[in-house]
Amino acid sequence: MAGEYGSDDGVIATNDDATSCKACAVSLGYWKDPYLACFLPSGPDRRPPEINRGFYCRTQAIYLLVQKFIQVNKGECQVVNLGAGFDTMFWRLKSSGDTPVRFVELDFPEVTAKKTHYIQRSKPLLQAISHDDYDVKLNRSNLHAFKYKLMGADLRVLPEVEAKLEESDIDYSLPTVFVAECVLVYMCTTKSSELLKWIAKKFKSAFFINYEMVNLGDRFGEVMLSNLRSRHCDLHGAAACATLLSQQERFVSEGWAGAEAADMMSVWERLPRSDVARVIKLEMLDENELLTQLFTHYCITMAWTDTRWTDITL
Repeated sequence: MAGEYGSDDGVIATNDDATSCKACAVSLGYWKDPYLACFLPSGPDRRPPEINRGFYCRTQAIYLLVQKFIQVNKGECQVVNLGAGFDTMFWRLKSSGDTPVRFVELDFPEVTAKKTHYIQRSKPLLQAISHDDYDVKLNRSNLHAFKYKLMGADLRVLPEVEAKLEESDIDYSLPTVFVAECVLVYMCTTKSSELLKWIAKKFKSAFFINYEMVNLGDRFGEVMLSNLRSRHCDLHGAAACATLLSQQERFVSEGWAGAEAADMMSVWERLPRSDVARVIKLEMLDENELLTQLFTHYCITMAWTDTRWTDITL
């Protein structure tokens, strides 16, 4: 994809890589996700144990936070997944009985077109979004179901984002949780700041879960940046990923009431200990150094416009 911002092919390709990584971890029993295989017909490639643990930590933490938000609001809320890729959170939440009023996914039209195609051809995926009193409406890159909405949009173009959300029947007065996994970092800070400021102003009560890089100033961070550039994935928003404090400040400076950032080592320590003990036994690590380096160079930032959500933690 090429346009005003140059080629986005490298960023779009990260979705396929993340899907394959998640599928590898699922196949080894890190967590259960019967829906992921619907988006990966060729099956997963084997990944190192450190990568599998990293994806487990990331996926479980975000799922638990979103689940808590839905439960605290007794389902009277919305989820907006920014740059959702082939994420299966809607289906996993529905299977556990935790469904919000509305679940909206936004991504590049090239990605949503593929996802729409996979949903159409998969009975489990299609059944889960169907409703007796609501016909599933779709075109090449957009899908409207009863609670689930999949929309093609460029997150750097705010009027486009707003139009797609309104087309999804978004309710600005309902509590809404936003999820972004390695999304803002691919946008220049001017564009990501515009988006965060707009959300804080437009939504009456918003909660944000942001997963991405941190501590990029050391040697390990430089190697990460170099590897991503070699795959044509320039981190235009890397400045906001310098430290945990800069991750928090990016929200507070755009009108959010507060934010808390924690690296993945801290997040790992907060996950349910019995499940962590189970996961550790799945694969042996030769040494913990690489895992520690990975965990200290990624983080989850939670931000809120409503102080009621400060209690939603791991």
